[in-house]
Amino acid sequence: MLSDLDVFDLRLLAALQTDGRAANAALAETVGLSASQVSRRLSRLEADGVIASYAALLKPEAVGLTVLAFSNISLDRQAEAMDGFEAAVLRFPEILECYSVTGEADFVLRIVARDLKAFADFLSERLLRVPGVRSVRSAIVLHQIKHTTALPLER
Repeated sequence: MLSDLDVFDLRLLAALQTDGRAANAALAETVGLSASQVSRRLSRLEADGVIASYAALLKPEAVGLTVLAFSNISLDRQAEAMDGFEAAVLRFPEILECYSVTGEADFVLRIVARDLKAFADFLSERLLRVPGVRSVRSAIVLHQIKHTTALPLER
């Protein structure tokens, strides 16, 4: 797909990653195209699935979510438990991301919670009760060094 993107598409995508609310006129000035060309390109990029969606990124602390954790999950019998585990993950709003991974764990989760007690309650009352979950090893984030949603678009 990247080979189908020209330099203007890449500039447009980079500008959107910086400011997803930018008006077409501002984007046009940034990328060196007319507003109508920007509009057509945006429509194509959306239709092609290059732009998956638009969202407002919230500061977790501003909405009362002060704990961020990464949890490694191991299942009892991976093949038998996987479908049930994946369905449970989709039901839990505290789980922001879930990845099936190689290595000692079967999954890595990014989880938010109001505080440490809420995180502990989520683990013990909900996550550990999902059938097939053998173990959970969590790391609580002390300080965030870097967080970005922007993908590197260099060729």
